[in-house]
Amino acid sequence: MTDASSQLRADARENRDRIVAAARALFAERGLSVGTTEIARRAGVGSATLYRRFPTREALVDEAFASEMRACRRIVLRGSSDPDAWRGLRAIMRELVTLSARNRGFVEALQASAMLPSGLIEHRRELLLLLDDLVRRARVDGEVRPDIAVDDLVLLLRAGRGVTDGLRSRGRPAADRFVDLALSALRASR
Repeated sequence: MTDASSQLRADARENRDRIVAAARALFAERGLSVGTTEIARRAGVGSATLYRRFPTREALVDEAFASEMRACRRIVLRGSSDPDAWRGLRAIMRELVTLSARNRGFVEALQASAMLPSGLIEHRRELLLLLDDLVRRARVDGEVRPDIAVDDLVLLLRAGRGVTDGLRSRGRPAADRFVDLALSALRASR
């Protein structure tokens, strides 16, 4: 391999890394509405370079959220494997609200119903199955109200997104307070 070809490969890798970093930052700050032209500009590359590395927006979104998908999966796996379903549910709610506060675009991507990248569709399907089983276990244990379903949990997580957007100045205490209130709404009467 010549120095010129290894330099070209290094430059291509660097461009790719800058594109992914720019997409992550912009999606986290402003959500999925950010255009590819703006991502390319922030990365310091042309649109042609962006499309050479990521031929579709779906490919860029998948790559930009790869680490968040792994983190989200770990959170749900850890919580759903807790033998105490209520404790697992609490842990998942707290951690997912925190994750959503850090990355607006990831939450938007998981909540979108149309034009989701295939990786996120499969990820969401897997997580919803795990959460559904956890909610069912919590109902059987008498920890959550009998009318609670996984869709209610998703609804609360969506609401948590708005709380973390609107109360950034209060930070973690506002998110914790929201989770406490949401969980008390799910809890079975004792």
